[in-house]
Amino acid sequence: MTAGAGAKQGFKSLDPGGPADFHEEVPVNFVFLGYNRNLVDQERFLSGLPNRYRTVVRSRLWYENVDFLGLDYTYDYNTHYTSAAYEDRFFNHLSSLAEPAALTEYQALYNDQEKNVLNVKGNHFIDAPSVERWLAEHPPSGIDTAENTIFFVNWYGRDDFVHHVYTKTNEPDPDTGYNFGVERETRKIIAWGGTTADDEEDGLGDVNRLWFYDLSAGPESWTSNWNVDNPDLPDIDDNNVPEYRMPPIWEYLRSGYRDRSALSKDLSLVARYVGINLLFTTSPLYPPDITPPDLPTSINVDANTYEGWPGVDASSRYTDPGLLVDELNELQPYNSYSYDNQDLAFTGGARRCEILWLKDVECLPRRPYPAFANLFLYNALRLDETRDGAGDYEAGVFNYSTIDRLAPPLLGYADDNYRDGTQSLVFAFVFPAIVEAGYGLTTTLIHEVGHHVGLSHPHDGFDWESRTDYEPADRFYFAWSGDETNSMESYIDLNWDFSQFDRDNMNRFMAAAFVENANTVAADVLADPDAEVAADELAAADAQIAESESALAGHDYPTAATHARLAYEAIRSGARQAGVPVVGSQAGTHVDPPVDGAQRDRFGYAFIDRLAGKRVQP
Repeated sequence: MTAGAGAKQGFKSLDPGGPADFHEEVPVNFVFLGYNRNLVDQERFLSGLPNRYRTVVRSRLWYENVDFLGLDYTYDYNTHYTSAAYEDRFFNHLSSLAEPAALTEYQALYNDQEKNVLNVKGNHFIDAPSVERWLAEHPPSGIDTAENTIFFVNWYGRDDFVHHVYTKTNEPDPDTGYNFGVERETRKIIAWGGTTADDEEDGLGDVNRLWFYDLSAGPESWTSNWNVDNPDLPDIDDNNVPEYRMPPIWEYLRSGYRDRSALSKDLSLVARYVGINLLFTTSPLYPPDITPPDLPTSINVDANTYEGWPGVDASSRYTDPGLLVDELNELQPYNSYSYDNQDLAFTGGARRCEILWLKDVECLPRRPYPAFANLFLYNALRLDETRDGAGDYEAGVFNYSTIDRLAPPLLGYADDNYRDGTQSLVFAFVFPAIVEAGYGLTTTLIHEVGHHVGLSHPHDGFDWESRTDYEPADRFYFAWSGDETNSMESYIDLNWDFSQFDRDNMNRFMAAAFVENANTVAADVLADPDAEVAADELAAADAQIAESESALAGHDYPTAATHARLAYEAIRSGARQAGVPVVGSQAGTHVDPPVDGAQRDRFGYAFIDRLAGKRVQP
């Protein structure tokens, strides 16, 4: 408790008018599997890790507002170097899984360079989920993979080593049947993890929180670690800043891409800026409470499809509502999700605003918004025509089905309100070329609604101690490795599920959201002359918040969210008894009125690279 108001009212954990105040010492295990202490120095590795993390709402940073969520983490680090016997067991298992395969395109590109220290002369495919399962079922002594755990794997240097990449091939796109894991050379990977206990394809049976990262695999495309000739990647940008990435393990030589002395630091960078910041204890992209202080318990994905692809009914052909709803309900079991769709004509203002959006020209020039807001403005101004009253909250989704010429190089994005970083509407795109590339609408919608309710990508996030919000570019380019995770929020297209890390973080986010809004409503109740009639509800909420704080401190995140929700519901019940209204914010879809030219710049819109969506990946 922070403000002290709760204590003055006789509460232990309820803090009327105050923030949520959760604290957790998060256990994190680092297992060096095939690395000895001469290769990875423990002290140097640990020196690069954070001591503390405070979650912020990342979208608020776009508007220079630091909005703390009320989650404060410290870390209990445990490093472990595996024994020779354990390594024999593990690498024998890898050998049994390894299937001979042709060199990938990116292994061949690696070989064709001038500065590579060796040539990859053979290749093997190894099923990534099978490796994750083995590690979950056979952890080293003293390692509990129910705790956040990174296995840093190095097979290179052993007599049984073979060149290899990892694959995941059992989840084709549900709308097109296209199997990215089989068909795309860019989806041969060096890391994997985050699979849930009940994952439909690869469920681990028990809760595990592990991720493995193997620099002796590859080289690969996803992190561009095949390219050892060019520190500044020529096809990425032209800013003359090197894209920092971790080369294959055999390149850590005085004559290689990076000196061996940098290995401890590089693995520490991966641990901090990928494992800790992006997977284990991340910050939400958007505020998870959506319409404070009136939080919904039923959420309707209210889809509206502009049908502009001649002869194709995209909403029925390229959407699987059952899968969409099932995945969202698994992410937020305390909310009940539903889905509906109406088809709209892609004509008139809808077509004009989309075409001008592609050209970066404002379609409503008197509105004080940038051209990129065209789709937001057009649809937010017409919500009365598209909303159907389903659910406590309708997440407005607008699909654009068009011909190729009228399509963007995007799958979709979850937009904000261009004023304070509140989530607004979701936009998705389907057109002949993108279907030919393997994509329908369903997976884009799962991904974007995941953003809409708060999740960040596993390749971009926030580092608290350095106050840095970052994406996989320049000195953080290696953060692309976070996508090699069983997360719907990645770009890698190998799975359509939310990861265990996603679920953990969402439960934490919602625990904080329920408590903060319980505190907000409690302050209004106590200010009312009839506050005494709500005394029992306030006391019940106080007890539930204490239970929630205890559960989160004990790493039981579903229970923490459940007790926090019960606290919020108790406060809402007290508000009803006292006759105190609770009105939810509509900031997400509020549109400012037109202004004349002299006032055109009076709004401080802080545009940065803030696209909360999914770009098309080769």
